[in-house]
Amino acid sequence: MPPILNAQSITKQFGATPLFKDISFTVDDGARIGLIGPNGAGKSTLLAILAGATEPDTGELAIRKRARAAYVPQDSRFAAGLTVRQVLEAALTAAHVPDVEREGRLRELAGKAGFEDLAVEAASLSGGWRKRLAIIEALVSHPDVLLLDEPTNHLDLAGIEWLEELLSGSSFAVVTVSHDRYFLEATSSDIIELNRIYAEGLLRVRGTFSRFLEERQAYLESQTKQQESLRNRVRTEIEWLRRGPKARTTKSKARIDAANEMISNLAAMDSRATVNTAGIDFAASQRKTKRLVEFTDVACELGGRRLFSGLNFTLTAGMKLGLVGPNGSGKTSLLRLMRGELEPAEGSIRRAEALRMVYLSQMRDLDENLTLRRALAPEGDGLIYQGRTIHVASWAARFLFTGEQLNQPVRNLSGGERARVLIARLMLQPADVLLLDEPTNDLDIPTLEILEENLLDFEGALVLVTHDRYLLNRVASTVVGLDGNGRIAQFADFAQWEQWLIEESENRDHRSGEAIAGSRTDAMAAGVSDAAQQNASARKKKLSYLEAREFATIEQKVEESDARLAAARARLEDPGIASDAGALQAALAEQAEAEAENEKLYARWAELTDKAV
Repeated sequence: MPPILNAQSITKQFGATPLFKDISFTVDDGARIGLIGPNGAGKSTLLAILAGATEPDTGELAIRKRARAAYVPQDSRFAAGLTVRQVLEAALTAAHVPDVEREGRLRELAGKAGFEDLAVEAASLSGGWRKRLAIIEALVSHPDVLLLDEPTNHLDLAGIEWLEELLSGSSFAVVTVSHDRYFLEATSSDIIELNRIYAEGLLRVRGTFSRFLEERQAYLESQTKQQESLRNRVRTEIEWLRRGPKARTTKSKARIDAANEMISNLAAMDSRATVNTAGIDFAASQRKTKRLVEFTDVACELGGRRLFSGLNFTLTAGMKLGLVGPNGSGKTSLLRLMRGELEPAEGSIRRAEALRMVYLSQMRDLDENLTLRRALAPEGDGLIYQGRTIHVASWAARFLFTGEQLNQPVRNLSGGERARVLIARLMLQPADVLLLDEPTNDLDIPTLEILEENLLDFEGALVLVTHDRYLLNRVASTVVGLDGNGRIAQFADFAQWEQWLIEESENRDHRSGEAIAGSRTDAMAAGVSDAAQQNASARKKKLSYLEAREFATIEQKVEESDARLAAARARLEDPGIASDAGALQAALAEQAEAEAENEKLYARWAELTDKAV
């Protein structure tokens, strides 16, 4: 069967520089493609071309006869006044679903996405719930391929897990533009990176995101060797050309032509191999105060609804705090409490004197009529960074903007480029506390890696609201979790918070089961109890995504632990160590530590294996 989509020699250009040139690839039945690449590479534009929403400048897109493609762009908007039901009914009508099937289909889709109230206005939903609605609206037509542009940007962690399960259990093909590395790992069987560093304009690797990273590294190393080999050959040919060969013979002419071709090829390879990265570097204020913000029995209310209560917590210098919880649980409100924009409904908040907070809002508010020059330097062409005056062109180049872009309006920038503008502005302000609300939205993976390194090195306090589980696990040293039902608690890491949510859910189900059992006959109560027990068992045996990742690598860790233990035991048998009291004591301590670690790993391996069975 022919592919669903077949893009051949696609080129798209805005201004003088093409986004991509002569791109070719196919989308087959059941494909799970993750589309990645640096900001400005044209990922969203390419997805829109695949959807038929944008025409390529050159090249052809062939769609298999009677194949259906559904497209969900980054920004999910709905007309004012339309309810969730009306949005889905319009989609069912457009898809020509028979009248007798519409209500059942509507309720099936709404239930699958978690919508309980179909009368709520779609435009009033949070960004995450609008995204859910846009996705199930696209699924109404039973598409052969679903095209998703940054679908995790506004989803909370529960929403991301919902989408991962939806895609994993689907029969249609999926092409997803995403920067969420855990999401790519969980949902993709093919990774395509759109990047000018590749001769074909892209690199496609069949396998998970982890496999892609390995293959990409091998490809780049091979390219470097080819480049060096070509450079040596060019050096030889240039020396020959400098000696002034006479181009009279056919052999001399051919060698001169070949030398010029090699020089051109090397120049092309050199230009592709130039990889620029954003120069992100937040500056801490070097403040010596230890306790920066103290919460004492704090409760927060918004619009008459209590978001959480009983918060007792101290933000200290150097702390890396991750805030997690479902959309609407109060994460952004907690940031506003820290900043003093909201007053607590109960309790007190004490801030250190003259506390300097730098805040990145998830709203990405920028005056779209400003030029990039004025957005970066409002009062002239010079700005002050860490006590030094820097020209705006140099500052823009640090964030991968060209001189041509300086006089263009902000509205022409991509989402990732706007995020870089805001980060560039924040970096000019030394901070005691850095508050980042969903900083990863729209950033490409290379920029995310630079951001992570800088946040790890940042000496002030960091408060991070993000749905990027990789970033949380790498950066956060403490996690404060909100469950959306008014409870808030502190955890050592994201995995501990996730386990707490599972236990809380099981406890609620258990209490609910007891209440139901008490109001029915003994026989019915026994049936309810058995069902609740089976459901709890099923939940308990299901590996979370973090546990699945841990399970995939734990066997190797056990083998390494076995080797360490064997080495420790071998040292004890060394006659030289046995006759040295100090060395013997150290060897015994090393063996005890290795045995404890080994037992712990085997116990954890057994626990995960039991869940995975």
